[in-house]
Amino acid sequence: MIHIFLATILCTLSTESTRGHSQKIVHDDRMNIVVILADDLGIGDVGAYNPDSMIPTPHLDALADEGVRFSDAHSPSSVCTPTRYGILTGRYAWRTDLKRWVLDGSSPLLLESDRPNIANVLAGAGYHTSGIGKWHLGLGSEQPTDYEKPFDSGPLSIGFDHFEGIPASLDMEPYVWIIDDRPENPVNRTMPGSRHRRQGGGGFWRAGRTTEGFDIGDVLPRIGRTACQVIKERARKDQPFFLYIPLSAPHTPWLPDQEHTGRSRAGHYGDFVAMVDTVVGDVIDCISESGIDDRTMIVFTSDNGAHWPEADIVRHGHAANLGWRGQKADIHEGGHRVPFIIQWPGTVEPGGVSDETICLTDVFPTVLDGAGIELPSGAAPDGISLMPLLDPDRGPISKRVALIHHSGDGMFAIRCGRWKMIESLGSGGFTRPARVDPPEEGPSCQLYDLESDPSETMNLASDHPEKVVELRALLNSIRNTDADGVRSGVPGEGSEN
Repeated sequence: MIHIFLATILCTLSTESTRGHSQKIVHDDRMNIVVILADDLGIGDVGAYNPDSMIPTPHLDALADEGVRFSDAHSPSSVCTPTRYGILTGRYAWRTDLKRWVLDGSSPLLLESDRPNIANVLAGAGYHTSGIGKWHLGLGSEQPTDYEKPFDSGPLSIGFDHFEGIPASLDMEPYVWIIDDRPENPVNRTMPGSRHRRQGGGGFWRAGRTTEGFDIGDVLPRIGRTACQVIKERARKDQPFFLYIPLSAPHTPWLPDQEHTGRSRAGHYGDFVAMVDTVVGDVIDCISESGIDDRTMIVFTSDNGAHWPEADIVRHGHAANLGWRGQKADIHEGGHRVPFIIQWPGTVEPGGVSDETICLTDVFPTVLDGAGIELPSGAAPDGISLMPLLDPDRGPISKRVALIHHSGDGMFAIRCGRWKMIESLGSGGFTRPARVDPPEEGPSCQLYDLESDPSETMNLASDHPEKVVELRALLNSIRNTDADGVRSGVPGEGSEN
């Protein structure tokens, strides 16, 4: 069942109780929050979701066993930048002035400094906030980004106390580590490109600018090491913390180290996923070894489906997207149905499975609700708190009317209960054909009944024209709703054109 928030939460955050006092403040009863975001990991890669997975994922499987696993979770987009915006703000990225669906390493900051997001709201409530990993939301206010001086906008300007990571995907230049608001080293070198593993190359990345000593193969391990350092340091402090860990993998380039090479039966990609699992396991171990596991909520998910076409499924016998139609960038389920696991000892009963339809825009309101912090007015307009699903004492979950998806080239779909309507024909992404002109006699859109046809094989648009009209009107209504003051699930006076 799909749910919608029916009420607007109004509140004023007060930091008086957590800041500005001379006496020592004890925060032992306040939970820490760790959000781990894999990059291009498919729901079928994880053994807890797919018993037939060709990839060993023991740490993610254990995380699912000790927490709750969601079977119908979706990224708001089937590509990375819009999903990252949605996670941090609880707002669909298409509501912004987004010129390109995927930013690059020279794009200015997409996030608005005056918009509530996880980092600035938690910081205002007394949390220390860190981001370690792949940013991919733009840096600075200039186009292109100037890497010769400190950035005037970036993670620190939108609420993070500390950031260490790379600007964008690891196949996009410049290849540089960012520390807080500047490059770690001068961007004064160049790196040659490399061909994709599918073409016999060493792992795809584009030629471009870099820094002295940048080791592309050490990026994922360094993210893990640095995240563990932050956890150990913050565990010794008298302050709760929020740690956002957007991993660089298993996105290209597929660069499993020697320890993980040959660990899977799904080629270099599978071995790299196994390496991701190890890094996640290291982070979880650091939390446990620091003695804070009983007061730390861990959220694990992926930004979109795996970039795993039919040829790879046939070649390796591995369904990275668990048999759902399509792949990364596509509007079909394989593009945006993702693994989603929450572990919180003492609050979340272990071994739970929820078939609730949820979105990654729900992360922001969920972690705030878990921490006992109210959302500021107008914050997270496209998200709801999942805490009622995690803690029975929270009461019934708020409901949403519909969920909106969009693809790599901007094709929209709406999910309402069992029905999913896609505005156009084609995949909208990497699977060909991306776009199809409607026939003279035939549907111009796609309509699927996911209850009877979860693989989206039968377009029912011609059989149920009334449902198409209904869903198209609802989609337009939500898109035309003021997302800063009214939650997107509450239909407004939208155009049906």
